[in-house]
Formats: sequence, C-alpha cells, structure tokens
Amino acid sequence: MNLPNQKAVAEKLLQAGAVKLQPLQPFTWASGWKSPIYCDNRRVLGFPYIRDFIKSEMCSVIFNEFANADVLAGVATAGIAWGAMAADQLKLPYIYVRPKPKAHGMGNQIEGYFERGQNVLVIEDLISTGKSSLEVVEVLRQAGLNVVGMVSIFTYGFPQAQDAIAAADLPYASLTNYSSLVELAAENNVVTPTELDMLNLWRVNPAGWGQ
Repeated sequence: MNLPNQKAVAEKLLQAGAVKLQPLQPFTWASGWKSPIYCDNRRVLGFPYIRDFIKSEMCSVIFNEFANADVLAGVATAGIAWGAMAADQLKLPYIYVRPKPKAHGMGNQIEGYFERGQNVLVIEDLISTGKSSLEVVEVLRQAGLNVVGMVSIFTYGFPQAQDAIAAADLPYASLTNYSSLVELAAENNVVTPTELDMLNLWRVNPAGWGQ
C-alpha cells in the first residue's frame, strides 16, 4: 500500500535516531546477517513531538484504510505502546498479543477483552521477514477474531515478507519503508554515493551482503 507521507515519517525516524545507517561499520542481526541499517523505533517514544507525529500518521492510515476495525491489537513488545496510543486516539478497544502464552496465572497469550467475530487490526513497529507478525495473526484467527489487516511503522520490504503477507491474505500498510528512507538519506547527504551503492546492494541480497 503506497502511502503519501513515507518520506516525512522516514525523516522523523532519522531525527530521533531510531534508524541508523552504517554501511562501513555494519551491524550484526540476531540471524547472523550483516546489515548496514539498524531500526529501533522504541527510541521515538522518548521524543514527544516526533512520537505524536508518528501516532497521528498511524491513526490517519487506520481511519482511512481500515475503518472496519473494531479492535486494535499490539504485537509484544515493541508494538504495544503504538497500538495503545492509536487505540486511545481513535477511541477503539485494545488488546495485545504475547509471543507465547503466559507461564502463570490465566495463561493468556492475548491480553485484554475481546469477542469472537470482531474485526481486529494488528499494530507492529517493524516488519523484517514477517514471521513473528504472521504468527500473531494466526493466534488471533485461532481465537475467533477476523484479522482485517496490519499496520507497521517501518518495513525493510524483503520479498519473503511481502510474499508471506500476501499468502496470508492480509491487507498491509507501513508508514515508511527502506526504499523511502534510503532515498531521503541520499537527498539530504546523510550517506555518500559509495554508501548509497552499498545500501542498495544490501537490499538485493541481505543474507549474503558483507560475507
């Protein structure tokens, strides 16, 4: 889904330091991949005006593209705050989903009140491969909820994630993405032409980049 303010959102993420671009000093992900980019949208929570901008953009997308949502569902842990803020702004019920059922008490994996058959919209902060997000979608569906879509703040746009989301028959929108962010970084001279080439090469083959 092509949204109008993707570069504006990308600019805010860069301002907050939520996204770091280091082609010459790459990060190592938990998967072992070498990456010239690291995204931590939790940092945005520490910048009230940027946080408010991101929240407003998210609410706008929800209102315009997913008006049939009865409930918002945040994905633990990073999606919890964004889902709660959006639900408060839009005056919608809110739940969140744990990676696994709770080991004590009621043993819940879905926390909060909901009713079977309700339309639920999943709120994520970041999509990489899409695996963990789609596991949450399956948990919600097994609980009898109708998942009408998913909204994230940022996505790397990996083909495997796009294919998996399409296979799950899941409408999806992201406030910004890797392509918009890298294009903005080049326009604002945040990266050099050489670094831009490296960033574009990583996008073609992230698993093999830097080997």
